[in-house]
Amino acid sequence: MFESLSQRLSTTVQRLRGRGRLTEANISEAMREVRVALLEADVALPVVQALIQRIKVRAVGQEVMKSLTPGQALIKVVRDELTTLMGSTANELNLNVPAPAVILMAGLQGAGKTTTVGKLAKLLKERRKKKVMVVSCDVYRPAAIAQLQTLADQVGVIFHPSVVGESPEAIARGAIDAARKQFVDVVLVDTAGRLTVDEAMMDEIKALHAAIDPVETLFVVDSMTGQDAAQTARAFADALPLTGVVLTKTDGDARGGAALSVRYVTGRPIKFIGTAEKMDGLDVFHPDRVASRILDMGDVLSLVEEVERKVDQEKAAKLAEKVVKGKKFDLNDMRDQLEQMVNMGGLTSLLDKLPGMGQVPQHLKDKVNDKDITRSIAIINSMTKKERKFPATLNGSRRARIARGSGTTPADVNKVMKQFQQMEKMMSKLGGGGLKGMMRGMKGMMGARGPGGFPFGG
Repeated sequence: MFESLSQRLSTTVQRLRGRGRLTEANISEAMREVRVALLEADVALPVVQALIQRIKVRAVGQEVMKSLTPGQALIKVVRDELTTLMGSTANELNLNVPAPAVILMAGLQGAGKTTTVGKLAKLLKERRKKKVMVVSCDVYRPAAIAQLQTLADQVGVIFHPSVVGESPEAIARGAIDAARKQFVDVVLVDTAGRLTVDEAMMDEIKALHAAIDPVETLFVVDSMTGQDAAQTARAFADALPLTGVVLTKTDGDARGGAALSVRYVTGRPIKFIGTAEKMDGLDVFHPDRVASRILDMGDVLSLVEEVERKVDQEKAAKLAEKVVKGKKFDLNDMRDQLEQMVNMGGLTSLLDKLPGMGQVPQHLKDKVNDKDITRSIAIINSMTKKERKFPATLNGSRRARIARGSGTTPADVNKVMKQFQQMEKMMSKLGGGGLKGMMRGMKGMMGARGPGGFPFGG
């Protein structure tokens, strides 16, 4: 998300960073470019006008013009105003109520509502240690009920059955009664969607809301609809006492207009964003971190949290112990590292959170291909246990067999073995010379590929 906006904004603002003195003229010129960039990102016009005005007032005041480093002061102002626009701080769910806490999910058909219920159930179970029940009140689509049951089984939460023909209110009340008996902490109520906002839909969800009085009412909206997302959110906010918004499909949205518009247009905070199709692809929305990413400052905090959450600590500890004791790094270890990378969303997701990625030329970014990681894993899986343990045994005929077994070519197998040798060299230096040894190894690897090279080129 935000790729095109980030590139435009960071370039515009960075040009002013090194200037010893800023004038109203060059600030106005920069603001014109920022305005165009925001409109191209499909940010709603009233939002753009309000944001530019706020930045301008602060930029030509004492805070920036009288600063010793006006360019850097301006970047701080832009970051602060973007953060304020999106809600200043992360908004947690309010679960501090007598159990079960009921959360009602609303939204149009196709926004990813049912999938989001599954993702949120997983997040609450794993990160907040809650006992969760899910229930579908979509009495029009049996497939939606079946889908939610499948997701509940997948993430390991309780599914309360419902059937077509029952009233949504009766289904929801039945689920809440069952949740009390089973000492459930949170009940997530999925609702029927429509292709457009219509009166019948609004009347139905209002009646459901009145019947169960949820502590949270979340509006789920597809971020790829841009300005329409903000307008649809406003229609729901007018009809229901929404407590927050969930933006879905942000991994497919290069513009990011919805994220910048929804809070301003509805007055409701964005609480979560869907970052991938997998069940762990839902994150708490942090306005300050998103603002940093838009300005190409990276999001190292989210990266650290992701590593802590998704890296298998036991495997990491075993590898560290192995390296320290000077034991041989083998292809099983390499496969573990590649699988950990896939679990964290792949190289693309990791690099996206690093500062300065907006300045990396596109042709180098294009070389970072997550398909290469999954292909490397397939190649290693096609080896025998002995071959993975003793890579030196991999002669030409064995490599040809592995290529056939993994649906790749001998050249692909050779590339994986070359990467393995580089990783093995780095690990042996780490074992022998500590951190300095690893840095020397990494420097050697980078040198072999040239400046800006990546280990998994296409």
